[in-house]
Amino acid sequence: MPVLEKIVISDFRNIELQELEFSPNINCISGNNGEGKTNLLDAIYYLSMTKSAFASSDKYTFRYGTEEFSISGTYRMENGLSSRFSLKMTTKGEKKVKRDDKTYGKVSEHVGILPIVMVSPADISMVSESGEERRRFVNAVLSQMDREYMTSLQQYNRLLQQRNKMLKEMDPDRSLLEVIDMRMSALAEPIYQARKKFVEDLKPIIAEYYKAVSGGSEQVDIEYESELSKASLEELLAVSYEKDRILKYTTAGLQRDDFAFKMNGWPIRRHGSQGQQKSFLVSLKFAQYEIMKKNYGFAPVLLLDDVFDKLDMGRISNLLEMVSGKDFGQIFITDSNKVRMSGIVDGLTQDRAYFETTAGTFRKI
Repeated sequence: MPVLEKIVISDFRNIELQELEFSPNINCISGNNGEGKTNLLDAIYYLSMTKSAFASSDKYTFRYGTEEFSISGTYRMENGLSSRFSLKMTTKGEKKVKRDDKTYGKVSEHVGILPIVMVSPADISMVSESGEERRRFVNAVLSQMDREYMTSLQQYNRLLQQRNKMLKEMDPDRSLLEVIDMRMSALAEPIYQARKKFVEDLKPIIAEYYKAVSGGSEQVDIEYESELSKASLEELLAVSYEKDRILKYTTAGLQRDDFAFKMNGWPIRRHGSQGQQKSFLVSLKFAQYEIMKKNYGFAPVLLLDDVFDKLDMGRISNLLEMVSGKDFGQIFITDSNKVRMSGIVDGLTQDRAYFETTAGTFRKI
């Protein structure tokens, strides 16, 4: 499994220049809020996914007053050999990703090479916001595990843009639209099937983790809501054509899919307390971790940002014991309370490293 041995970060968020070496097991990062703990985790995530873990635009990832940032990491790979991955981004939108100094043909070719899971307070947007956030989560997971899924999704989105552009014209070419509809439909079916299978795989694992995290007896569930469960995309687009032409955009398709988070059969957004919602989201991410581990045959890197603040100590200990007892990989944990963090981590493993953060500077302690 890829293990991050060393990272060099330059001008990323509030980090001017840092070179850090990590433990292959658990790495604990402490410091007050706003000092840069989350930024370090986001840099590690960026190096895996070629974008931030947070929905904000790339323009917010540059250190104030700078025009480019770079992140490079040395990983020990599954074959026992080391590989160096580097990423450079400029304010002009140029993004280059390299492996051992060789540039990828497409940035997306790198996604899935360094599997990663991040648990963060920002995950609450998946409960409180629109379906876009939930689709973003599912797409990020499936794109890491399935290159064909990612390619199909990119092609589908390009055709969707093309279709919407044509619908804005006064008199769209119906025959050309039908060709686009046919191509979109061919791409949509495998995407739909992959999402459906992913949700089915998630359900029992989320239930197991939720029980451990919450200690509650509530039944949690996810339901995949898609128009494609009723008809092919080609049929849906044919039926909605007149509506689309009047509204000047595509009203049917995968871009309307949603994933309903339920508790005892009701939407968790309305019927779950804050604690229950947080427990559900942590369970969801750990279920993702479990599925990715099974898919790859090894554990992905796990980033736990500020989770101790959200759940009580007993629940967190349960969670970490579940993970560490199952051939866990490399874990990065942030917490503003160093004593609380070491109290949990020291009981799990002797192989750990501690870092303290002040204003984007990290010191090994």
